[in-house]
Amino acid sequence: MNWFFTHQTLRRCAVALVLPAALVGAVATAPIVAAAPSADPLIGAIGSVAGVAGIELPATYGPQTAIVVLGYGLLPDGTMRPELGNRLHAALIQALMSPASPVIVTGGNPRNGVTEAQVMADWLNIRGVARQRLHAETEAGSTVQNAEFSARMMQALGVTEAVLITSADHMRRALDNFMAAGIPVVATMTPDVAPLWAKPYGSEK
Repeated sequence: MNWFFTHQTLRRCAVALVLPAALVGAVATAPIVAAAPSADPLIGAIGSVAGVAGIELPATYGPQTAIVVLGYGLLPDGTMRPELGNRLHAALIQALMSPASPVIVTGGNPRNGVTEAQVMADWLNIRGVARQRLHAETEAGSTVQNAEFSARMMQALGVTEAVLITSADHMRRALDNFMAAGIPVVATMTPDVAPLWAKPYGSEK
């Protein structure tokens, strides 16, 4: 086997084991509101380790930037489809890298008594995102409404811009709708470009 390929693979495997624990530690120790998230020493250390491993991490944002995660239809019993799980894994990494940013999960369409946003908020909270950061928009039934209702929520929160998270094949339409709703989108993330270790064992599709 090619030595360079083996070396790179081993480095990535090592970081895949180290970084998730470090990120969870960042959430556990970071205040809900940070004056200067970019100066967080732990986030800086994580970035350095990731750089050595050749892994590109999401940018860090502050309290004026919301992380907006778009929902996806639930199964009849109210559980998530794999596509929504993939979006949430990408959202979790962005939320961990930006501990001062509020997180808006948007999606109505209730199944078995729960909405997409409720399921999404619970999923993120269980994995370390503080409940105080999570804002569930539970009425939207379309991408247009995702954008319009998220814009209202952002205004109420005093947030001026957004990082948009959805699936790659949905991003163009989502961007158009969010821009039409007057939301400045400063970055996007899809499961396709999230670090591999954002997905459980790299296997969830």
